[in-house]
Amino acid sequence: MSQHPAVPFRPAWAAGAAVLALALGTLSPATADVAPQDRPGGAVQTALHDLVSGGEFPGALAAVRERDGRSWDYTAGVGDLVTRAKVPVNGQVRIASITKTFTAAVVLQLAGEGKVKLDAPVETYLPGLVRGNGNDGRLITVRQLLQHTSGMPEHGRAIAGTFFESQHRYFEPRELLDLALTQKPQFAPGKSWGYSNTGYVLLGLLVQKVTGRPVSAEITDRIMTPLGLGDTYWPAAGEQKIRGVHPGAYKSKTSKPGGEPVDVSEMDPSRGWAAGQLVSTPRDVNRFLGALLGGRLLTPSMLEQMKRTVPVAGAPQGWGYGLGLTKILLSCGGLAWGHSGDVGGYSTRSGITEGGRSATVTATAESLTADGDKQLDAALDTALCAGR
Repeated sequence: MSQHPAVPFRPAWAAGAAVLALALGTLSPATADVAPQDRPGGAVQTALHDLVSGGEFPGALAAVRERDGRSWDYTAGVGDLVTRAKVPVNGQVRIASITKTFTAAVVLQLAGEGKVKLDAPVETYLPGLVRGNGNDGRLITVRQLLQHTSGMPEHGRAIAGTFFESQHRYFEPRELLDLALTQKPQFAPGKSWGYSNTGYVLLGLLVQKVTGRPVSAEITDRIMTPLGLGDTYWPAAGEQKIRGVHPGAYKSKTSKPGGEPVDVSEMDPSRGWAAGQLVSTPRDVNRFLGALLGGRLLTPSMLEQMKRTVPVAGAPQGWGYGLGLTKILLSCGGLAWGHSGDVGGYSTRSGITEGGRSATVTATAESLTADGDKQLDAALDTALCAGR
């Protein structure tokens, strides 16, 4: 669910307890020779069935990946409310704010190369760009943008009308920033924590200024191509259809549960840009998290800084936000690192344990209730904890 009608990307903080179950999930072809006792167990499949049984989510899909590369896929519900087609295994979805972790990784790579200083003011790289209504790039650091402690206002609040009125509208990144700057800061830089998609739009602009290349090209060349994320891509300007096989994405035209669901999988994702534009699959997100937390993308120093968290108001005790990364406490003990992503029609939760098991769960509707958020977080918790 959006924080505001026109803000399609937001984090989820509801804690979820693991769900016990019996049925086994669908084994991916790549791991068909794995013995049943080696699978994560039926809890994941049951968690997905729980997601769709309440009626809030038409379908769900998930993937679980072990450190050694073994992977399992799960689906539940229907992928198309008209044809009643099944949810495609490992289908493509808009991963929304999980894009932030990709963007953060590129910024931290540039920092590791000495091209960006995390504690330098944004003004150093984008002179004169952040001005207006008390917003001042001379007072905001790159680290604060990455950690949502900059106080930058949210551009989505300034987009006129409902999601459906701007569903197919293209936004330039500078237009998103200008919309944000019509508002006062959320708070003084560094004085609190407040989720800001606009902060990540600024980071995308910073990447482009420092490298002289589109942020989409930097993410592709630095992350997607080296890791072989063949089902992940940055939609081109004006590209509204999802390229590959995908489940329908459903959103109600009312702000309350029970409204008639509308398929919104075709939309212009430019309102998210470096904060939320990517399309991916559960398997690709898992592979990305494994490489990121496994030290394949960042230097040890940069990865350590990425995992330095600050407390987040409203989050479960012990949770925190680092540099484009959320610290998640698990019901089975220990913790995981990941991110959530919500855009009209898709709600995704992803994470990886310190032991290297990664999981990504997507529901094919925007959550409109606190219970829906809790179920999504519980499904991720189950996928990360099953069999432990």
